[in-house]
Amino acid sequence: MAGMSVQPYREICFDADGDPGGGPYDTLAGLDVTDLVVFAHGWNNSPALARRLHSAFFAPFPKLAGGRPGTQVGYAGVLWPSMRFPDEPFPGSELADDVPAQGTGLDGATRELLTGLFPGHTATVARLAWLLGEQPDSRAAFAEFGMLARQLAAVPPGGLEAGFAEDLPRDEQSPPAVLYEDTLTLCRRLAAALGVHAPDGAAGPAWRGARELLRQTTYYAMKRRAGTVGELGLGPLLGRLSRSAPRVRVHLVGHGHGARLVAFALRGLPEGACNVKSVTLLQAAFSHYAFATGLPHAPYRRGVLGGFEQLVDGPVVACHSRHDTALGVFYPLASSLAGDTHAAAGTDPRWWAMGHDGIQGVADTPRLTLDEALRGGVPAAGCVSVDASAVVRHGRPPTGAHGDICHEELARVVLTAGRIGGAAPGT
Repeated sequence: MAGMSVQPYREICFDADGDPGGGPYDTLAGLDVTDLVVFAHGWNNSPALARRLHSAFFAPFPKLAGGRPGTQVGYAGVLWPSMRFPDEPFPGSELADDVPAQGTGLDGATRELLTGLFPGHTATVARLAWLLGEQPDSRAAFAEFGMLARQLAAVPPGGLEAGFAEDLPRDEQSPPAVLYEDTLTLCRRLAAALGVHAPDGAAGPAWRGARELLRQTTYYAMKRRAGTVGELGLGPLLGRLSRSAPRVRVHLVGHGHGARLVAFALRGLPEGACNVKSVTLLQAAFSHYAFATGLPHAPYRRGVLGGFEQLVDGPVVACHSRHDTALGVFYPLASSLAGDTHAAAGTDPRWWAMGHDGIQGVADTPRLTLDEALRGGVPAAGCVSVDASAVVRHGRPPTGAHGDICHEELARVVLTAGRIGGAAPGT
């Protein structure tokens, strides 16, 4: 494909229900490669932007993996319907700060993206924009805003996404604050996280938090969709590839919600599929307990992916960064239980994201620095957490370093985890 940093490169396109709708299987099955690196984007507004990210992330691979006898690496990008707000830095920007300062209102570009992501909600988006622009100083206005924003996150009639929202047993994470907390209360919390405080209980400053609530409800819908596409789309497709091209070693890589997509693909693998040789999760936007075989507060409960790492003939590596404020600050505020005032501070680890502090609740999971992983390698199987804060570190609020992932060091993690071409520590 013209303009792509690597070849051979193929694309796998899915709709919101995980339907490939074309022939992505045939394009993959025809590749003459030994190793296939499959990357799933997180936030994304168009195929062109997704390709730009894929090209930037893959760029170091030929130099690092090339020239090894008997090794031929192919690349694939997963395209699925998601959204990046225009005030968020594009993943792969050098310093992740080349974006305009965010305002309170809803600009035309954001309105257009929302109506595209949520068909049939043009009037809803228009009313949300009006409320953000006018900022009525009343609890009723906030209640209306919350109702409308949450309508966007509702599963469309006939949609398949309803069963893919949970990372933990339903009674462990319902009702989530992003959908059920009092709107004005949650908007004040989100505004405070942005450094905006309401004097004497005034409602006006909380409109900064209302924009964040809209962002978080959108994220909730994308998180649910990522699970759908992974389990119903990518997993079965990889199963077909396992039967037709059993010698091709597949390495899954995902960023943000794309990390949830590739992780849920493990749930969709048919019995006997053993072609997935590594999984690398970059700033994963789902619960750090998703792979847990026992929750710290409920030892006999497990995460929705508990034990699924055993379907990988290699390691599941979660790269995380303390500089990712999208996951370290806003994710727990949105994911906590409605009405839970203790969790409202964001300090309850039950609601933390994997991209914030790695995989939790899995016994004997190594915790490595990035330097340790590159010098000494990662385990040959099982879960491992790698603190990538040394390179995933640039970006401004509200997302911080969430998109700062296009680094040679992270490409080396993928190669090391997959033993691509016999990649050794320090390669």
